Amino acid sequence: MSDARFDVLTIGNAIVDIISSTEDDFLINEKIIKGAMNLIDAERAEHLYSVMGPAIEASGGSAGNTAVGVASLGGNAAYIGKICDDPLGKIFTHDIRASGVAYDTKPLENEPPTARSFIFVTPDSERSMNTYLGACMELGPDDVEEDKIAQSKITYFEGYLWDPPRAKDAIRQAADIAHANGRQAAITLSDPFCVDRFRREFLELMRSGTVDIIFANEMEILSLYETSSLQSAIDAVRNDCALAAVTRSEHGSLAITRENTVEVEAHPIDKLVDTTGAGDLYASGFLYGLTHDFELIDCARLGGLAAAEVIQHVGPRPQMSLKQLMSQEGY
Repeated sequence: MSDARFDVLTIGNAIVDIISSTEDDFLINEKIIKGAMNLIDAERAEHLYSVMGPAIEASGGSAGNTAVGVASLGGNAAYIGKICDDPLGKIFTHDIRASGVAYDTKPLENEPPTARSFIFVTPDSERSMNTYLGACMELGPDDVEEDKIAQSKITYFEGYLWDPPRAKDAIRQAADIAHANGRQAAITLSDPFCVDRFRREFLELMRSGTVDIIFANEMEILSLYETSSLQSAIDAVRNDCALAAVTRSEHGSLAITRENTVEVEAHPIDKLVDTTGAGDLYASGFLYGLTHDFELIDCARLGGLAAAEVIQHVGPRPQMSLKQLMSQEGY
């Protein structure tokens, strides 16, 4: 894999996050499912924008955040995601390119508009996302950049892509290109409600070898196997996938192969502010380590380091150089 141009190429929903602090009562009154990603339509998006408090706009989207994290660590990253040629689309394009990520997906010229996610952060630092997918729904096979995928060590995509129908074909095509070129494909399960919607399809992706690596948090992996036992889920995923990375919040993370399980503690933090992007940045650290031949235990530790940085401030992307942090930790 030494001839690769990119370490990681990520494919996902290109979204601008609109982040606001709020109380739990607001979520109850607005019938928002706490801690989940709720898909909404244009009318609901307009309503939430009208009733939310002061907000911060920040380019986001799960896979986009991961690509930015890889670049911040000093890796070579690329991204595929659909936007519209509108003000939010221009913000997204500027931000991801300014972060050092190769991004060349052709934007839509008119409707639908660039996706946006209204993220409400409650006092316990939990985030509840309400996402209008907009232009993301138009991502399809024509957007798959074969040359970039062929030149990327790992192509990583988000489970959220299983909501827009044409994206499924694009993902399968991308995985085929990756494997045809001796590369690997990875998926993040994204959200337990996403797993509930597509459990059978996610398991098929793993068992068929369409994906080689999965990322999940504890709730997602339990949902995938419809169990309340983490050990049962670990035993099951070991048989279904060559490598699984499972995050457990303050309890650290696990790297699971067919042969063994590696467990690491969570990286210490000063203060939990906002969990938005935690899983995305964990994936960036883990993938950076994997594409630079780190031992699995160090991949998991580096994932924890990247996640620890992003949860100590508002917003889903690093505010300081992860490469510098990594150096300080002796990598």
